[in-house]
Amino acid sequence: MLESLFSANKKPSYSQEDLDILRLIRSENVGPRTFLSLIQIFGSASKALDNIQDFAVRGGRSKPIKLYTKDAAEKELELLYQVSAKMLTYKHHSYPRLLLQIPDLPPVISYKGNIDLLEEKLVAIVGARNSSINGKSFTKQIATDLVKNGITVVSGLARGIDTAAHLASLPKTVGVIAGGIDHIYPPENAKLFEQMAEEGLIIAELPVGSVPLAQHFPQRNRIISGISLATLVIEAGLKSGSLITARLALEQNREVFAMPGFPMDPRCHGTNKLIKDGAHVLESVDDVLEHLQVHTTAKLMERENDAFKPLKIDYSSITPSLRNQVTEALSSTSIGLESLIDEVKLPIPIVYTILLELELAGRISRHPGGRISLVY
Repeated sequence: MLESLFSANKKPSYSQEDLDILRLIRSENVGPRTFLSLIQIFGSASKALDNIQDFAVRGGRSKPIKLYTKDAAEKELELLYQVSAKMLTYKHHSYPRLLLQIPDLPPVISYKGNIDLLEEKLVAIVGARNSSINGKSFTKQIATDLVKNGITVVSGLARGIDTAAHLASLPKTVGVIAGGIDHIYPPENAKLFEQMAEEGLIIAELPVGSVPLAQHFPQRNRIISGISLATLVIEAGLKSGSLITARLALEQNREVFAMPGFPMDPRCHGTNKLIKDGAHVLESVDDVLEHLQVHTTAKLMERENDAFKPLKIDYSSITPSLRNQVTEALSSTSIGLESLIDEVKLPIPIVYTILLELELAGRISRHPGGRISLVY
């Protein structure tokens, strides 16, 4: 099956487990964190699909959740095939080991190109879309030097720094996009997109046909930093997406490097702040290589994600009063999970399970940093 899945000459063949994983992540109110919580409790996507309706009802939902049907999943896979793309789930051996470690990993990604690039050492380069000539020149030099030293470059296929990074590192480059795998954005990168689809690798989390929206870019950024050993920020404003990527990298226990810049250039305010806050100064590729030698990739890749550990819970022990206790501790103002647990003083598995019920019922929202708020 694996041979047929990745053969360029055959239509991919997917297992029942692949279909169940796709169906679960595409179902209503199921995001990456909810998906992993369901796997923790039920052990498989198939069992989660069998029980998700009961959980939503216990969370206070009156209408059934809209499950992604088998027909819809098969149609999505057919659409992928029509645009010469394939699907990869978190269970497959080619799924990036570093990405398996983040708490909100994408259970499903689609891709075009050389999937073997995900097994190499990856370093992300991100920066301003309205980048300076010097910024793009420095990016090209860093990307070229990384490839010479056996490192594959990751970026987001955006204008400016991203484009410079990809062009300088072809074919050893991975582009993570915010829309569906068939949506080229920005349009002027159409030639680069096609070249990367042939020689490098392009990956996407959203379904084929999805148009990138503003909220999709931070979602994409966690993948850029998540598959990378380190993130290099070349130029960035104080409110840029590149700073979001840097923050996500730190949350994922990855290294962040920043190129210092002229204080009066707004494109350098973000990178200079990163350095003030403790990011490594980036002046040449040696800064990156020396650090990666000290912090070996093997140790980082061997870490396990606690989100995969089974969550054993006696459902009968979760009474309506316990559910009310958790719900009453929440409000429209987001709160951290640790603070919630301290407030309600209940066992962690019980709090996790109640939050899962509430999320499936559409009664809570999750925010960056694992924070939670009540939906009124």
